[in-house]
Amino acid sequence: MKNIRNFCIIAHIDHGKSTLADRLLEYTNTVTQRELQSQTLDDMDLEKERGITIKSHAIQMDYEYKGEKFVLNLIDTPGHVDFSYEVSRSIAACEGALLIVDAAQSIQAQTISNLYLALENDLTIIPILNKIDLPSANPEEVTDEIMNLIGCDYEDVLRVSGKTGEGVHHLLEQIVERIPAPVGNPDAPLQALIFDSVYNPFRGIEAYFKVVNGSISKNEKIKFFATGKEYGADEVGTLKLKQVPKKTIGCGDVGYLVSGIKDAREVKVGDTITSFEKPAAGPIEGFEEVKPMVFAGIYPIDSEDFEELRFSLEKLRLNDASLVFEPESSAALGFGFRCGFLGMLHMEIVQERLDREFNMNVITTVPNVSYFGYSKKEPEVPILINNPSEMMDPSIMDRVEEPFIKASIITKSDFVGAVMTLCIEKRGEIVNQSYLTSERVELIFNMPLAEVVFDFYDRLKSISKGYASFDYHPIGFRASKLVKMDILINGDMVDALSSLIHDSNAYHIGKKMCEKLRELIPRQQFDIAVQAALGTKVIARETIKALRKDVTAKCYGGDISRKRKLLEKQKEGKKKMKQIGRVEVPQSAFMAVLKLND
Repeated sequence: MKNIRNFCIIAHIDHGKSTLADRLLEYTNTVTQRELQSQTLDDMDLEKERGITIKSHAIQMDYEYKGEKFVLNLIDTPGHVDFSYEVSRSIAACEGALLIVDAAQSIQAQTISNLYLALENDLTIIPILNKIDLPSANPEEVTDEIMNLIGCDYEDVLRVSGKTGEGVHHLLEQIVERIPAPVGNPDAPLQALIFDSVYNPFRGIEAYFKVVNGSISKNEKIKFFATGKEYGADEVGTLKLKQVPKKTIGCGDVGYLVSGIKDAREVKVGDTITSFEKPAAGPIEGFEEVKPMVFAGIYPIDSEDFEELRFSLEKLRLNDASLVFEPESSAALGFGFRCGFLGMLHMEIVQERLDREFNMNVITTVPNVSYFGYSKKEPEVPILINNPSEMMDPSIMDRVEEPFIKASIITKSDFVGAVMTLCIEKRGEIVNQSYLTSERVELIFNMPLAEVVFDFYDRLKSISKGYASFDYHPIGFRASKLVKMDILINGDMVDALSSLIHDSNAYHIGKKMCEKLRELIPRQQFDIAVQAALGTKVIARETIKALRKDVTAKCYGGDISRKRKLLEKQKEGKKKMKQIGRVEVPQSAFMAVLKLND
């Protein structure tokens, strides 16, 4: 055990985490030159294109230092805020963390939030200044910021370039010297923490774990604490670039387990594995069910593809256990699914994967968060509202509570005014403002999650010219004055465009939505009324004018009554058409609602 080192890498998106991991793999000869490619650990095309880690990975490296052989387990973590629970479990499986900061971009919001997670778990932090080879790098200033943030000495900050490999050998030595060996009792009953799981089409779900106490052997009978189910450990082993089967995984080590599980929901990240014969007294602390934060309806463009969409979502859930969905139907869109996502990036990735991996063209409705409604009869019993159509009648409703988040925004001091204006417009309350340096400010706001779901991130990036970084975590529910706004097209309610919004914004948003829909819905042979309504009260209206055919073209001269007769006939026809005519709402209209400020 004393020769094992478990560590993770924490960094903001695009600070060079995957590139530095490539260099570590290369310098420890874990991968050959032929196998090495950029972002070796990111195996999804989507990850490579966007330069983000979506699924965390683990890999074992062998390293010789001062004549002793060491085993280094790198547990890679996703950087995005949507996957913060996965990050917290990966951190719980480590004894040390490499804190990577880009020498050109300096400290960002996600770096700080993940750093606090690591400090809460008493991890040894090795601060690293990456990308020192860039012409725009500012190593001295950024080193000062790191020293202020974690209170270390100047010599403790390592300078590395993931691209050229400068400083990587020194970094490997420091990992062995500074990160402590794992602590555990090899003779105690087995306790192993699951920090990730992947789906293999031939072998079922493979769980990645770290043995905290005891050891796990091949063919041993094991039990999962959260589900209480028992399985046989068909194969255990360690994770190199390919899996290496072993007979036993000892205390403190990291490995994988294959036990023929076919359902991703049975292997929960953060769960504890124990022995069936000699079970441990209790699970490792910190396990929680992953809760979806953002909900949206996903419908097939062609209603005949409903079963195919169900099959695609079930296949996708095998790889992504945090995706939840249930069937629902909409009067406007037919049959589809109500899906729960961890956040906006997660939702975007699921859409993209449905399109790429399963060729599914889907319509996504306006994303919303879940609320708690309380009725006047039972003001203490909360009713979960995931969909605006589930909103109870205002006459029997006591109050509605919505989820709030604590948002941390780091930006240049020039943009503080614009960022504050945006947050206050989104019903944010400022909690704290602190200057990290004379140039960089951290703003902390409490704000409703529903306001962040729409276009907040895009607007934050544009007003700060790309310099603001944003991170958040939920802080519970608060009572708010929310109303359900319906959109009526030609007198018919389009339930897919309904939304729950704050009373103060209702008129403004209703007007904007009507204007946007007027531009996007194609003109018909009859007038179409587009209305926004709160209950029975219409608060905004736009009319899409009819396309007119000149029926009087053949009347040149002559009596006016002949023209009038033709126009009256046309009017009758239009009236009839309006009764039977159905307005098709294009997909762009559903998406445009998200970008009302463009």
